Amino acid sequence: MQNHGGYMWKRVKSATLSNAAICHAFVEFPSKINQHDRTLGPNYQTYLWLLEGLLSSSSGSSIDGKKLHGLILKSGLNGESELCSRLVEFYLHNGLLCDARKLFYEMLERGVSLCVLSWNKILSELAIKKLSREALCLFSRMLRENVAPDEFTYYNVLRAFGGDAGKKIDFCLTEQVHAKIIQHGFDGSRFVCNPLIDLYSKNGSIDSAKCVFEGLGERDSVSWVAIISGLSKNGREEQSILLFCDEMHANGIFPTPYVLSSIFSACSKTELFELGQELHGLVFKWGFASEVFVCNALVTLYSRWGDLKSASKIFEKMTSKDGVSYNALISGLAQHRFEDQALFWLQKMQDDFLKPDCVTIASLISACAEIRALDKGRQLHSYALKAGFCSDMIIEGSLLDFYVKCSDIETAHRYFLTTKRDNVVLWNVMLVAYGQVGDLSEAYNIFLQMLTNGLEPNQYTYPSMLRTCTSTRALDLGEQIHTQVIKTGFQFNEYVCSVLIDMYAKNGLLETAHKIFRRLTENDVVSWTAMIAGYAQQEMYVHALKLFEEMLQCGIQSDNIGFASAISACAGIQALDQGRQIHAQSCIIGYSDDLSIGNALASLYARCGRIQDAYLAFEKIREKDNISWNALISGFSQSGHYEEALSVYSQMNKAGIEANLFAYTSSISAASNVADIEPGKQIHAKLFKTGYSVETEASNALVSLYAKCGCIDDAKREFTGMTEKNEISWNAMITGYSQHGCGKEALEIFGEMKRAGVAPNGVTFVGVLSACSHVGLVEEGLGYFESMSMEHGLVPKQEHYVCVVDILGRAGLLNHAKKFIEEMPMVPDALIWRTLLSACTVHRNREIGEFAAQHLLELEPEDSATYVLISNMHAAVRNLTSRDKARKMMKDRGVKKEPGRSWIEVKNSIHAFYAGDNLHPLADKIYEFLEGLNERVVEADYVQDQYNLLVEAEKGLASNVHSERLAVAFGLLSSSNGIPLRVMKNLRVSSRGKVLMLARQDSTVLLQSGKSE
Repeated sequence: MQNHGGYMWKRVKSATLSNAAICHAFVEFPSKINQHDRTLGPNYQTYLWLLEGLLSSSSGSSIDGKKLHGLILKSGLNGESELCSRLVEFYLHNGLLCDARKLFYEMLERGVSLCVLSWNKILSELAIKKLSREALCLFSRMLRENVAPDEFTYYNVLRAFGGDAGKKIDFCLTEQVHAKIIQHGFDGSRFVCNPLIDLYSKNGSIDSAKCVFEGLGERDSVSWVAIISGLSKNGREEQSILLFCDEMHANGIFPTPYVLSSIFSACSKTELFELGQELHGLVFKWGFASEVFVCNALVTLYSRWGDLKSASKIFEKMTSKDGVSYNALISGLAQHRFEDQALFWLQKMQDDFLKPDCVTIASLISACAEIRALDKGRQLHSYALKAGFCSDMIIEGSLLDFYVKCSDIETAHRYFLTTKRDNVVLWNVMLVAYGQVGDLSEAYNIFLQMLTNGLEPNQYTYPSMLRTCTSTRALDLGEQIHTQVIKTGFQFNEYVCSVLIDMYAKNGLLETAHKIFRRLTENDVVSWTAMIAGYAQQEMYVHALKLFEEMLQCGIQSDNIGFASAISACAGIQALDQGRQIHAQSCIIGYSDDLSIGNALASLYARCGRIQDAYLAFEKIREKDNISWNALISGFSQSGHYEEALSVYSQMNKAGIEANLFAYTSSISAASNVADIEPGKQIHAKLFKTGYSVETEASNALVSLYAKCGCIDDAKREFTGMTEKNEISWNAMITGYSQHGCGKEALEIFGEMKRAGVAPNGVTFVGVLSACSHVGLVEEGLGYFESMSMEHGLVPKQEHYVCVVDILGRAGLLNHAKKFIEEMPMVPDALIWRTLLSACTVHRNREIGEFAAQHLLELEPEDSATYVLISNMHAAVRNLTSRDKARKMMKDRGVKKEPGRSWIEVKNSIHAFYAGDNLHPLADKIYEFLEGLNERVVEADYVQDQYNLLVEAEKGLASNVHSERLAVAFGLLSSSNGIPLRVMKNLRVSSRGKVLMLARQDSTVLLQSGKSE
């Protein structure tokens, strides 16, 4: 028996230890071993050989190992540490981690002494499986068992912590492990410190990672990869680039593909594209041009830069492409709106059996959202459903944003209801959606549901709601949201405060907006620009420019919105030189092609009357929008270049640009100021087609148009048909009646306005006082003037005092008018003295007339109208000597009288006439017709004041016939009975021009004039 046993052990020992041999050895073992003669059975060495055989055999099964484990247990050798260590190693080798851990802990419970190598093997497997919690428990047990960790122990523990990407390890815990590393003297070991750097980086403790890196005596490529990628991923991209350029590259350390990919990623994030392009050259030098990691990073770099040609070239030259390669290119193409190419490569990606990731699909959906490609976006939605991506947070946000931007709010809401709705971003998108369509009620419901569901609003939630409150003029709700902002601690958030400033500024509460602005502790450019824009929008242009200057003095660099607002403020006060300086600053910083600045500059030149400069600024705008065209139309209209404004509107139509409400109202305003009804009617027709005719702003402009063009009945019809009227609507109708001499009707409209509960403003009272002046209601006019301050809290301005002076002057109460002027709380302007002087001329009051003339000469010594009025006054009181002195004074001072010019539209053609014009083809017939009219005027018992300067100058001189008389005569000659005649004059209509309507009572003549002739 002994010989047989010896033969057997010798055979096992000398066997190749294949799986078959080991199993055969099991079979040959006696089933029962003589407990008294252990020399005949397997011993410690035998089991050790067998375990070594199982570990070295490629085909050793787990069943064999478990059988062997059973035999060891039966033999009572389960207390041998070496055997147990081999068994643990076998279980780990076969992927039986649970069995290995169970055996390992049983050994610990039995007090079996285990070497550090055994601990390290378990820790290594836990690290591979990313079981950080289990690794931590085992490491803690190891320390309690007084087993001294070595480098491999810490390496495995740190790998286990860092490998669990989904979880962040507590910073204090990481520091405790770090302290143990220092305690055991491994703080200079690259093998230990490299994963420690990586762990700190992944958990956001980048400063600690830097300290570990700097403490390393010798660094290898892994060290550099860990710190550079860590800096890049933790928002320290510039530091990672500097570390690479100033230390790694400068010291001649050869980089790895992973280092380069991190550097290119950092260049992409910081938009240092030129630096990335320079570093691209080193890729070829170091032979990394075929490395997938490097090429992927380069494709991303060039894609974000917008150099899609280079990105595509790198991609196509790649010999090996992975999903990241395709995703980088497709995302770049999608972000730059090359959606067709992006979809092409998406198909190629699928042909290569690669799947796009969520980021790629989200980029494609976002691209479709930007170009409003609803059909393509829906196809991508279907693909996302099939691929199982719809539960991904990025895809959910992109899809919801896509439907919102495509204005498919109904689908957006249905999709929103299918999501988990535990992501505040989705709620914010829905708030934006309903704010986009101005549905405050639904937006507020979403906001309340969000709070009910326990979601906390963030810094983007409140701005979404506040913007909707601003656009819908819901200030009360906006103030309630503001209260919620304070309660939740967002009152100092720059983004939230900028929207609050905008809301209060647009509602005219600039003091509240300014208080919020001044409470901010950080100098945030968005808040500054919001406040500057608020002042500019409320026409407080000087305040806007002062704040802009203060911002620059504080060292805050303005953004494009700040520059645009400042230039707009310059346009508001016609500060052309200052506007040019601000534009120059914006160009230096890099905003030369910015759309908002270009629009503001065009508006500046247009409002300053610089027609050619305005057109040049307009042409330099690459992608013109509605605001670009509006800048010219409104600018020319406000600077008095009405024909240019209408010309731009016509060009806009020819270019196929769809005008918006602002463009229409500005064009109507231009048409009304040239008393040209035809283009106004054409624009009115456009308003009907586009649906803007129901807008209050459009109706207000139309009321003014028809009133100024003499169609007061059409103005009343438009006014009556308005569904909603504001103070501008009432003012337009009151002013229209007043301008037509319909004082009674104007006052009736004013009464209706008050009964409707609409508060009158300063413009209202100008119309009311003018109406009183036209119908001679002195006491009523003075009563209305007093009510401004007493009843309505309005402070009368110069224009209101002018109206009162006119009321008193027309009534012949010149002494009262003089006393009223002397008691004014402000210095009277030229218009007040001119009004008084005109009244003195009518009522032949030399004393007060000379008093008014003296003040008028002091204020406007260069205005020809001043001398004309003085001459007329002296002529009226038959003081021919003083009249001649006034004319001589005018000549001596080199003041030239602007020649009178009148325009009349007949049969869709504009005809212009100067005083004494003989150039018109029908000049002879016109003068002949005028002679006949003079006879009819005499027959009407009209006696002209022979002492009037202008009449006397005209007497016997055909060359001095006034322009408006020529225009009216031509109109009467050329038009059928009953056709209204509309005459536009640059100066005041003469007294003889005003009586031409007497000559032909079957035609209506509207005379619109400027200053005195």
